[in-house]
Amino acid sequence: MKMKMKTKHNKKRNTAFLYETLVREIAKSVIKKQPQRNNFITSLIKEYFIQGTELAKELELYKTLNEIRDLDPYTAEKLIQESKQAHQKIDKKKLFIEQSKLISKINRNLSKNVFSNFVPNYKSLATISQIFNNDVSVKNKVLLEKELLNKLTSSECLNEDKQAPITNLVYKTFIKRFNESYSGTLLEEQKKLLQKYITSFDDNGIQLKIFLNEELSRLKNLINKSLTQEEIKADPDMIEKTKKVLNVIESFKNKPFNKEMLTQVLKMQILTNETQD
Repeated sequence: MKMKMKTKHNKKRNTAFLYETLVREIAKSVIKKQPQRNNFITSLIKEYFIQGTELAKELELYKTLNEIRDLDPYTAEKLIQESKQAHQKIDKKKLFIEQSKLISKINRNLSKNVFSNFVPNYKSLATISQIFNNDVSVKNKVLLEKELLNKLTSSECLNEDKQAPITNLVYKTFIKRFNESYSGTLLEEQKKLLQKYITSFDDNGIQLKIFLNEELSRLKNLINKSLTQEEIKADPDMIEKTKKVLNVIESFKNKPFNKEMLTQVLKMQILTNETQD
């Protein structure tokens, strides 16, 4: 019989949720073609999650516990304990002030509805938040840590890129192989994507997520437009393939970014460039 845990969780005080809901709000603003709103949200992320802020420090700990999988039990337990110790070093007063200012700006300049955005990994983020919370009872904290331990030792949703940031050598090798396989020179948009991907390990992936949301929206619009071209309209097979690409783009929304997805987006960039010629 499972023991139920009654624990309170304020998602507005969950740093990882604040970050993820803003990223999703950027995606919505791109789709709705609201550049001013997009720019404002981007500036919020840059201001409050820049390296050195307490929010950035806490976000990094959330990402560590939320994104790593397939660990042995000893390493997983060690990771949880080390993360808790690192969290104790965060200035809680400064963190609260930074959160309050960010929440206030969201309420005043965007909408309270931002906090209603669907974040796929919300349950996991809530678990981590309560593990970091000193007000949670010992009994509940032990049960929550056991739940997290099970996730860390699971091979499900393993994201290898998060565990092993690529080096310049790997980057150059990737570029070389991609060029050899897909005809020569990189497009400007491909260069931008790769640049954001490489630097994503230095800024918690903020710039990559922002660029990717905008780029996927651009690709989706261009591919939708291609369905109106006579040569595609006249070919049922081409229509079916085009719609499959659109479905793939849609599926990217709730997936962690990895090398496989990177390659797929690079191919789509070639595809859409060719349809514009």
